[in-house]
Amino acid sequence: MNASLRLSVNSLRAHKRRFAGTFLAVFLGVAFLAGTLVMGDTLRAGFDTMFGNATGGTDAVVRSAEAITTPGESQGVREPVTTDLVRTVEQVPGVAAAVPDIQGAGQLVGANGEPIGGQGPPTLAGNWIDDPKLNPYELAEGRAPKRSGEVVVNRGTAEKGDLKIGDRTVLRTPDPVEVTVVGLATFGGEDGMAQVTFTGMTLADAEKYLTARPGEASSIQVRAGPGVGQRELVDRLTRVLPRGVEAITGQESTEENTDMISSQFLSVFTTFLLVFSGVALLVATFSIHNTFAIVVAQRTRENALLRALGASRRQVTVSTLTEASVVAGAASGAGIAGGIGVAAGLQALFPAIGFPFPEGDLVISTVSMLLPLAVGVVVCLGSALLPAVRAGRTAPLAALRETAVDQSGASRVRAVIGAGLAALAVSLTLTGVLVSPSLWLAAGGAVLALVAFVVLGPVASTTAVRVLGGPLARLRGVTGSLARRNALRSPGRTAATASALMIGVAVVSLFTVFGASLKATMDQTVSRSFAGDVAVSTPSFGAGGSGLSPRLAGALQALPEVDTAVGLGRGVAEVDGKGRALTVTDPIALERTFDLGTVRGSLRGLGTDGIAITRTEAEKQGLTTGDKARLTFTDGEKDDFTVRAVYGRSELAGDYVITRAAWDPHRTQDSDTVVAVSFRDGVSTGAGKAAVEKVAARYGHPEVQTRDEYAQSSAAGIDMMLSLVYALLALAVLIALLGIANTLTLAIHERTRELGLLRAVGQTRSQLRAMVRWESVLVAAFGTIGGLTLGAFLGWVLVRASDGTSDSTFAFAVPPLQLTVVALVGLTAGALAGLRPARRAARLDVLRAIATE
Repeated sequence: MNASLRLSVNSLRAHKRRFAGTFLAVFLGVAFLAGTLVMGDTLRAGFDTMFGNATGGTDAVVRSAEAITTPGESQGVREPVTTDLVRTVEQVPGVAAAVPDIQGAGQLVGANGEPIGGQGPPTLAGNWIDDPKLNPYELAEGRAPKRSGEVVVNRGTAEKGDLKIGDRTVLRTPDPVEVTVVGLATFGGEDGMAQVTFTGMTLADAEKYLTARPGEASSIQVRAGPGVGQRELVDRLTRVLPRGVEAITGQESTEENTDMISSQFLSVFTTFLLVFSGVALLVATFSIHNTFAIVVAQRTRENALLRALGASRRQVTVSTLTEASVVAGAASGAGIAGGIGVAAGLQALFPAIGFPFPEGDLVISTVSMLLPLAVGVVVCLGSALLPAVRAGRTAPLAALRETAVDQSGASRVRAVIGAGLAALAVSLTLTGVLVSPSLWLAAGGAVLALVAFVVLGPVASTTAVRVLGGPLARLRGVTGSLARRNALRSPGRTAATASALMIGVAVVSLFTVFGASLKATMDQTVSRSFAGDVAVSTPSFGAGGSGLSPRLAGALQALPEVDTAVGLGRGVAEVDGKGRALTVTDPIALERTFDLGTVRGSLRGLGTDGIAITRTEAEKQGLTTGDKARLTFTDGEKDDFTVRAVYGRSELAGDYVITRAAWDPHRTQDSDTVVAVSFRDGVSTGAGKAAVEKVAARYGHPEVQTRDEYAQSSAAGIDMMLSLVYALLALAVLIALLGIANTLTLAIHERTRELGLLRAVGQTRSQLRAMVRWESVLVAAFGTIGGLTLGAFLGWVLVRASDGTSDSTFAFAVPPLQLTVVALVGLTAGALAGLRPARRAARLDVLRAIATE
């Protein structure tokens, strides 16, 4: 073992530059992974501290005991509690103070007339609590609101909207309310809670604009007297609270809030980053494997001589793995340090892009350090394992051979296994997306397709390089022909080098195709379901915004240019025990403005006890026209509704429809998400839109869009997602290009004598540089085309699998322009990766190169 270790150390010292690319690939992958984990831990700790500081004075929260949660939501909707309970709570021994807390949606309009926030994180409004210990917001400037129309806003919101104390603006609740900013506040010492906005009003204004009826509050905040613990206080409160109302400790409330942030943002965000860390490390695996495969091939004679001198297979294998261990340990250790730097950089970058990173030191846990270190070492050793075993199998007689010929491209066994895996992958995928819809079968087929691509790589590379290099040989003459022959010489090496780029391009293509399909689906949905001329809407991305005033549809209906204006509101109820979102609207106008497909029964007679359901939901619930469905609302009321219509489509209209009259007794803060408008015959789109905009301006200036504009804005979040995906995948593509550059550099070292002879027989430096560059382009072209093919296939699988697991119909779309850009970027990157190896090759001394063994 000592001899193997000494041999490995001496080899590393003598050939440090050979492993530079491997070191960098491991370093980047580990740094990204470590940075993601450290950033996640820091964000969680920061939000925990921020919520702890903000709610530290609240010892108990009194609220409704039951919550109705609809699919896709982590927190349910609770019934309000009566503010009369405050007097009851105040009389409980040990209670020092109790105040009503009203929370609703309210979106401020900035100084430029544009709404602040609303693209995802909520825009909150509520009553300003005068007790500083019970108020999570702390007054930083100005004063608390005292008169109607005065508000306090969190300082981050004021900065975004360029608002200052004394400014007058509009608060959408959703009805527009003119307000004056009299104070600025912080939350837990921060200017705001991430991108959430908050507006604090007087209690009377909050009751007027944020609740359905006076005397209601979201909860009651309670502060304990000296010597009374939170659990003891909750026990005392529980004895006097009416049925359906509960008390929880302040600590439990804080934990619920932090869990909400974690489940809705942090977990999704960090998982998203971890996926791309995995992609980067997978790409690095191919680059690392290729490096060690080339190094082992270059040292065939050296290993054979060692075997001839008495070294065992085990010693040679261990020597190679020891080199990999040293590189893995050093690169992973450096990657840990780099990851801390990445997290620190993100901590500084986030505020610059508008996302306040909670203040505080980086949280560096043991798991965040050890996991990336272990992953880096395992990836590096796993990638070097096969080359190490191959090195140990070197026969002593190999020392007498000049070169070894790579026969992987002609391997019948590889071709048969690869073809079998590809056939199995296609069978599983088609079964999972067409025959028996199953996300697991589709995912398994997709993974097998990736494996099949890797196995068939050397076989396919021979044919692909011949085809791709054919024009090159004709256009670039001898230089192009030599570049083509060099790429054909080692099919295994070419395939392994291209596979790293192929993975990166495949993931880019996958998201590009899926994003284009989502956009096409949205266009198809709007075109098929929306029969109106314009839509007045709130932000479509996320759950932010305050919604639209329910009075807007009626005001638009009164316009002479308008034939029909229908608002779609949102309600929540349990339908036969399951939480469901309700569409609250005028069903007659809905049927005139939206294509609901085939309707059984009639939407005209819903009244106050009728409900309309989509065919899909009716089949799930076992309901048909004339059946009874029990609805339980957030106020605890249970009513039997008769199914009076079953309709076919639900993309825009929702799965359950009731009238506003039926919803009114149970509503909380009422709002519409969209108002669809159809014009009278003869009214042009321009004239009708102008008339609608004039009326909409009185309701907070919501956006008025044509059908095409509405479809495009509905898909706006997709472009944001793709931009983030491309930025993150740049790391994977960078690692792939480092692999190409490293492979070419090592190959040049391997072909030193050959290159010297080419120069000796008349090849110029520029011709030599061009030969190496074009070889790099051929490898990149093979990887790019393979990645585009695999990515498009996986994109189709993802779209079809999503189609099979949802009630909506997904449209599959291949965006030729975007994929052409991806292909050009891959080819250009390949050319850039070959620049440095080409320059190194051109600088070789001819006589020394010829003399090299």
